Amino acid sequence: VIYPELSYKICGLCFSVHNILGRYRNEKQYGDALENLLKESSIPYKREYALEISFAGEKNRRNIIDFIIDEKIIVELKSREAVLKEDYMQTMRYLVSSNKKLGLIFNFCQKYLRPKRVLNSKHTA
Repeated sequence: VIYPELSYKICGLCFSVHNILGRYRNEKQYGDALENLLKESSIPYKREYALEISFAGEKNRRNIIDFIIDEKIIVELKSREAVLKEDYMQTMRYLVSSNKKLGLIFNFCQKYLRPKRVLNSKHTA
């Protein structure tokens, strides 16, 4: 398991958010609640982090990551019926572009929160 202690803490915070807010909020509300818990836990993070433009024609298309936790883990928050293939692809794109190893996807709309792990096999140290 990559970053076991940190990923465990992140999952615990997201479970707390899910328990507090329930299933029927929007992504921004879940993000605000997670941000508050990260601050309380003194875990370093960046929110709504814009990745660098990777090629000339990409001027108007910015990739915005929901959270980068401790410069190690990308966290994507969703509030929809199901996590789609496009969500995995989006997270993988963020991992490759930022050269991070691990991404976590949380879909708060479901009855039970089930984190999805996305690994970047192209990560370079």
